[in-house]
Amino acid sequence: QLQLVESGGGLVQPGGSLRLSCMTAGFTLEPYAIAWFRQAPGKELEGVACLNRFGDKSTYVDSVKGRFTISRDNAKNTAYLQMNSLKPEDTAIYYCAADRTPRFTTVQAMCATARVEEYNYWGQGTQVAVSS
Repeated sequence: QLQLVESGGGLVQPGGSLRLSCMTAGFTLEPYAIAWFRQAPGKELEGVACLNRFGDKSTYVDSVKGRFTISRDNAKNTAYLQMNSLKPEDTAIYYCAADRTPRFTTVQAMCATARVEEYNYWGQGTQVAVSS
């Protein structure tokens, strides 16, 4: 079955770190741009970080700039979201998405498109909870 599989979520104290992973199953990551979205309780889906297929263009929502880093390892068919200095407001379900169509001309456009149907693949989500 072709899918994205996320892992790495959990409960962490404020100021702590987590690294989320997004691995492809049944297909190769290389041709795909990658996005991380999150949805906090009672809030809309939000684009957190996006990375182009070549790994040289990325964008972040303002609230995570300087704290989160998106990356990819095509040899491992895995994308990552390194999250440092976590805050309670980072608590959410985090989803990764992948797309290889030309609909997104920039990573900014990709992160602004928080609709599951716009992506080739969408993961099942991993819960991140930041609390003392």
